[in-house]
Amino acid sequence: MSDDTSVAARTLSIVRVFDAPARLLFKAHAEREHIMQWFGPVGWPVTFCEMDFRVGGQWRMAMTGSTGVQNPPFGGTYLEIVPDRLIKWDNGFEIAGAERMVTTITFEDLGGKTTVTSTTVFASQRMYAEHVGAGFEQGTNSGLDQLERHVAKMAA
Repeated sequence: MSDDTSVAARTLSIVRVFDAPARLLFKAHAEREHIMQWFGPVGWPVTFCEMDFRVGGQWRMAMTGSTGVQNPPFGGTYLEIVPDRLIKWDNGFEIAGAERMVTTITFEDLGGKTTVTSTTVFASQRMYAEHVGAGFEQGTNSGLDQLERHVAKMAA
């Protein structure tokens, strides 16, 4: 029997230290022209992106794989924004009956370096198992690899 009330069992956290200030990493998450350069796994570029970056604002995006087929759009609502420190949104595929997840990104300034923590709480253990089993963690890490390269270009 699943226990969907256990938040810990439905949570995935990824922590990465970047050699860049928090303000650049925040900007890379907050502006469409930047997020389209790094978000998602390598080989799955963001090919559609709409962002109304404010609390209560909506965002939508889709990625296209090597076959040239765009995946179903996904998106949600910005729930909390603290400049250079935190972004929280809900998220889900635009598929009837699709469950939602809530992601919180925190930016901890370390004096020129920044710890970025991505914490995603899935709606259920079933959703957690489906997404993590399909490569959600690897895809997020691949996107963070791209973010590292993109932020280095932003700093240059």
